[in-house]
Parts: sequence; structure tokens; C-alpha cells
Amino acid sequence: MSHSSSPHIPVLPQQVLNLFKDIAEGIIVDCTVGFGGHSYELLKQNPNINIIGIDKDEQAREFSKERLEVFKDRFTCVAGSFGQKFGQILQDKGEKIKGVLADIGVSSVQLDDRTRGFGFHSNNLDMRMDKNNSLDASTIINTYSTYELERIFKEYGEIKEYKKMASLIVSRRLKEPFISGEDLSTFLQKHFKNHRIHPATLAFQAIRIEVNNELGELGELLEHASTLKSTIFAIISFHSLEDRMVKNAFKEWSKSCICDPNTYKCECGNNHSKGSIITKKPLVASNDENKQNPRARSAKLRAFAFKG
Repeated sequence: MSHSSSPHIPVLPQQVLNLFKDIAEGIIVDCTVGFGGHSYELLKQNPNINIIGIDKDEQAREFSKERLEVFKDRFTCVAGSFGQKFGQILQDKGEKIKGVLADIGVSSVQLDDRTRGFGFHSNNLDMRMDKNNSLDASTIINTYSTYELERIFKEYGEIKEYKKMASLIVSRRLKEPFISGEDLSTFLQKHFKNHRIHPATLAFQAIRIEVNNELGELGELLEHASTLKSTIFAIISFHSLEDRMVKNAFKEWSKSCICDPNTYKCECGNNHSKGSIITKKPLVASNDENKQNPRARSAKLRAFAFKG
């Protein structure tokens, strides 16, 4: 299996290593192991930890297992969606978990592979991270009602002209269905002008989130994570919707008082914070990193320290 033409460079590698550098032993869960970039660096830096990687993409799992073979039984990999699987690992390993990392974006390997349907030049409309998933991008674009398309473009793409976009897609597919990423992105480029980013960027983002239930999974992960003890929890997100969810969860977790805001005086004992926010502002890539790895441009890393 050769991926040498597009080596997977993890985003914000140094920031991730710094966050986890004091973990002497125990388990780090890499919720989106991808092509093993972060896990490789962490196993190298922290010689006494073990990593459990989760990924629903079979190609990614195979590749990371091969790449991390040198660490022998310090690395194990499980298949499935990270929200659900993390819950199971937490039940199983509990106290041993000292670090959690989730890098929730599409890898460059997935984007560059035209058969996966993630990119503007893809020769199909797929976008499934898990090939066993029955919902794909083609089903959404060619069968969702105008109203459903409006919903995903508005909620997941935060697209201003979401109504226009949905109705144009529906009237075009009546004449002929959309067959590829190339077809859809060319169509959107013809009808929408955006000088800052490719007009199809936000539409593709919205469809991908819907196909892979990305926000649902993140919500599930955050819910499970809220019960962690003495753990460093770090999430790298690539768009504002996810970043907002993470930021809000961290704010809730760090609250000491959980009384109703209208209560005259605190009655909860004011001792409810689960820990503290490590990153007051999200960590972002340096200019150098952005030049080397354009994917890092929109990456934001937030971290939380759960107390024991």
C-alpha cells in the first residue's frame, strides 16, 4: 500500500506534543487515528504510554497499523465511529486513560483520492468515511427535498444563499442527476461567486457533515468525555460549528457554580468544575506550518485538563 506520493502530515504536531508531554504512563486515545501522524509522534515522545486508535475508515486503519508496527503492542486500533467507540473504551479502561486527542477533519489522503468523492475534482459523489454507511453524497444531492437541502446548507455550511443553492440543485437534477464532485463543484462555481474561497467549499462541507454525522459524533464524544478524571483532552477542529461546540462544552465543564443564573445566591456548593481550560484562545498553525501544510490553515486546537 503506497501512499508515498502524499505523505500524511499531521496538523499542529508540536502543539499536540507539548500538551501531552507530561503524561508518563497510561493510555492516550487517538479518536481519529487517520494515517497515524499524531500517534507516531506521541509514541516516540512518551516511551511508556500506549495508544488506542479509532477510525471508521478502513484504508486509514490499515495504513496506521503498518506505520506504527515499530511500536509493537503499544498501539492498537479499533474500527468504528469515535463517539460510540470512545464510550466503550472509557467503560473498559476508565482510570487508565490519561490523554484524549481528536483531529476531526478529512485527511489530505482522503481529499486527494478522486474515488472517495471528497474533493472538487472527484469522479463520483461519495464522501463516506465508512464504506458500510448506506448514506452517501449522491443520495443527498440527488434525492433530498429542497427543504432538507436548505437545512444542511444553512446549518452545516452556514451558507447565506442556502435557499437559492437548494432550488438550483433541485431544478438541475430534474434534467439530469449530478454524477461527480467535479460536476457539482463546476455547477456551483457557475452560479455563485466567492472571491475568498471556492464557491463549492461550504456546500461540500455541509454534505460531508451530513453523510458522516460529524456533529452528532462530536456531541457524543463530548458527552462521554465529561466523565473523565485526571486527563488531558484535546480537540482539533476545522470549522466554526465544531469549534463552537467544543468551546461551549469546555466552558460548561469549567463552571464551578451550576445554579440557575437567576438564583439570588449560590446554593450548589460552588465546587462543580470538572477541571480547567488549558487554551484560553485556540492554538493555530504558524505561518511556516501553513506554507508546508495548507490543510493546517483552518485548524484550531482547544484543550481541557480534567482534574482527578
